[in-house]
Amino acid sequence: MSGIFGAVTKKGDCAQTLFYGTDYHSHLGTEFGGMAVLGKDFVRQIHDISQSQFKSKFYEDYHKMKGNKGIGVISAFSEQPIYLNSKFGPFCIVTNGLIENGEALMKELLNEGVSFSEMTRGAFNETELIAKLIGQGTTLIDGIERMFDAIEGSCSLLILNKDGIYAARDKFGYTPLIVGKREDAWAITSETCAFPNNEFEIVKHLEPGEIALINENGMAQKKPGGDTSQICTFLWIYTGFPASNYEGINTEMVRERSGAFLAKKDKDINVDVVSGVPDSGVAHAIGYAKESKKPYRRPLVKYTPGYGRSYTPPSQETRDLIARMKLVPVKEIIQGNRIVVCEDSIVRGTQLKNFTVKKLWDAEAKEIHVRPACPPLMFPCIFNLSTRSIDELAARKAIRALEGKDLEDVSEYTDHNSKKYKKMIEWIAKDLEVTTLRYQTVDDMVKAVGLPKEKLCLYCWTGECPKKSCPGKMMASGTTVK
Repeated sequence: MSGIFGAVTKKGDCAQTLFYGTDYHSHLGTEFGGMAVLGKDFVRQIHDISQSQFKSKFYEDYHKMKGNKGIGVISAFSEQPIYLNSKFGPFCIVTNGLIENGEALMKELLNEGVSFSEMTRGAFNETELIAKLIGQGTTLIDGIERMFDAIEGSCSLLILNKDGIYAARDKFGYTPLIVGKREDAWAITSETCAFPNNEFEIVKHLEPGEIALINENGMAQKKPGGDTSQICTFLWIYTGFPASNYEGINTEMVRERSGAFLAKKDKDINVDVVSGVPDSGVAHAIGYAKESKKPYRRPLVKYTPGYGRSYTPPSQETRDLIARMKLVPVKEIIQGNRIVVCEDSIVRGTQLKNFTVKKLWDAEAKEIHVRPACPPLMFPCIFNLSTRSIDELAARKAIRALEGKDLEDVSEYTDHNSKKYKKMIEWIAKDLEVTTLRYQTVDDMVKAVGLPKEKLCLYCWTGECPKKSCPGKMMASGTTVK
């Protein structure tokens, strides 16, 4: 996943606002950071941030960037912003999303004589592909609309040119874009946590497919949004920042409600300590503690924010290293206690088993009860850069072990009332070496968010999405996943 931010100031340079606003997206990506500012000309910088923080890489750069409008990105994979001198003028672009049919689209453009210059680790650069697709339109707006129709997956974007910043939210709203205003400036962001300390007030959550232009004169709608909304539920459960709001709903409050739902299902166990795997499991644990009336404590403490998230790096080796190094056990809290561990999710299960549960057992915990805040993950995300293979998922490993093969139809295993579901959970609990394991249900997760079920993307848990928004090779039931 990536995070994007843009700012336009009425007077003076925008670089400081852009610098800090972009930095507030650092929890969304680990590979590249980038900024582009337009004054007399475009000034653009891209840095590898895989081994350092955005602030340290761009601190000197932003002081040299002169112009009143700019865009920035924290990128999970592709190097961006991309610069393109098109038939409707030069522009810079940043994107957030995932293009499932990217290779096919690139081949089509190559056959039409379009050239590509950007590569990221031997693969095509998605942001450059999006820029070239937009360049096929008769106007910038027409190009964005054609791009939306051509891609399978999702894409929200910001385009910087002489007019200002064009902001386009993904056609089905999987990723958010929010417009903000202060006395001397306008801004657009993926994460509203970028607004308060930069003194912006929320003006509008863009609708799915909506295109707006932001400049010194304010915000002008260029294309209204559509009626299909499928925002990613995982934003509230894990990927989003606690202070951020999506569709007007705060992340921290959703996580507390989620933890309370988990506690309501746990009337049959007695524990001494409620804890959350930091940072994203903390609010779930607070909600659990409030509901259960058991004390919230910190048996595992994260060592500085600098280690980042063990979910987002692309390599398993890097994920494991971060997971091992970032959590420090407090034996005085762990020893002899029965502990509930609230976690945002269980993806592969290896980090939870090897670098969380093991640390608790080694510090002589008496019992360990793991409570993920979402159901078992069954399908790789097809709308953003996340888990890319079914083979990686802990639930799928359990199904293979129980069935002796991979299954196309896993509907019995997604039904939390079925016997097969219960056997799957028992297998995962045994593999994790925990006392008990209970997942959140889809219905309780939806209640915690507070939006109608049909307004949420639940694909990675249920394999279901609206037929018109699923890539062509996917079935709406999720029964065929390649």
